[in-house]
Amino acid sequence: MRVKICGITNNEDAQAAVEYGADALGFVFAKSPRQITKEQARDIIKNLPPFVSPVGVFVDEKADMIKEICDFGGIHTVQLHGNEQPSYLKELEGYTLIKAFRVKEEDDLKPLANYRPHAFLLDSYVKGSPGGTGVPFKWEIARQAHKYGAIILSGGLTPENVREAIRVVKPYAVDVSSGVESSPGKKDTLLVKRFIANAKG
Repeated sequence: MRVKICGITNNEDAQAAVEYGADALGFVFAKSPRQITKEQARDIIKNLPPFVSPVGVFVDEKADMIKEICDFGGIHTVQLHGNEQPSYLKELEGYTLIKAFRVKEEDDLKPLANYRPHAFLLDSYVKGSPGGTGVPFKWEIARQAHKYGAIILSGGLTPENVREAIRVVKPYAVDVSSGVESSPGKKDTLLVKRFIANAKG
C-alpha cells in the first residue's frame, strides 16, 4: 500500500516520514494551518531520497502560479483540492495530476466522470474546509469510485482505522494529515510510524 503524508512543514517531519516508509509527502501551498512557502518546500525537498515523491497541494490557484512553484521546488505531482474544472487540468499537462473531491454521499462521485487525472483523492466533506478535517466519510461510497480511476483515500484516517479503511475500499493509496499530528502542521513521529506500519502491514 502506498502512503502519502500530507501537510509537511519542516525537514524533521519529512525525514521521519521517509524513514518509516512514506512514498509521498504533501506540501500545502494553499491557505491553511499547514501552508508552506515555495522556499521552505524546496529546502525540504532537496533532502529527499530517490523514490519519495513531493506533491504540491493547491486550491483554486492559477495554473501559471502552480507551474512557477512546482518548477522552483522540483515538484512533478500536483494535487488540486478546490473547484477546478475539467478544462483546467489541460493547462497543467506534463505534471502528474491528482484531483481531490470532497465526499458526503454517493451522488458526490458523479462529477468524477468528467475528469481525467492520474488519480482521484477522496476526502471528507466539511463545510468551509477544503481538507485536513480529521473527519472520515462512509468508506463504502469510496468503493464505488474505482470505475473512474485510481483512488487515493483520505479524510479522517488514523493509525487505528487505516487498516480497516484499506480492507473496505482497496484504494491505490492512502493519504493522512491531521491523523498523525500533535498540532496543525506538526507531525507526531510515533503516529506517523504506526500509521505507515498499519497501512503497509
